[in-house]
Amino acid sequence: MTRPNIPPAPDPEPLEPSHWQSLHRLLADMDEQIAELYRRRGITEVRPRFVGPLILLARHRSLTIRELAELTGRTHSAASQTVTALRKQGLAQSAPGDDARTRRVTLTDRGRALVPLMEAEWHATEEAVRQIEREIPYPLTRVVDDVRAVLGARSFTDRVEEQLPSEFQSS
Repeated sequence: MTRPNIPPAPDPEPLEPSHWQSLHRLLADMDEQIAELYRRRGITEVRPRFVGPLILLARHRSLTIRELAELTGRTHSAASQTVTALRKQGLAQSAPGDDARTRRVTLTDRGRALVPLMEAEWHATEEAVRQIEREIPYPLTRVVDDVRAVLGARSFTDRVEEQLPSEFQSS
């Protein structure tokens, strides 16, 4: 494998080492393995981030993008991007809502047909995560709760601010 001809940086790369990179990579790898589960079944149009919205749309029959964002805990922009991707893959459709500012999103027949597998995969994934937590010395959910408690005492924003050089700190 040849490496691209990239000139060396004058200073060490600012993005290395990243304490978060391994966590991001782990989550991305797990999502990719779930996508592989779908590909093994001939389903190439579904990405793991579609599963929650597909299940919610099946259960609610019709949602606005704002409602979908609230139910998934995502931003309106992220929900809108997901709906656009679902429509592009032929899994959802949208129509004007009650006023000119909203659109109602529903599943297509293809989208509805995939939901039973999506729900089964969701439950299987949750059980696999519980299984992993039983195999490691401490549950990841406990780590998340512990980090949230620490950040509740002093926010992440304040902690990062404190680490900035003085000329970049707010007054």
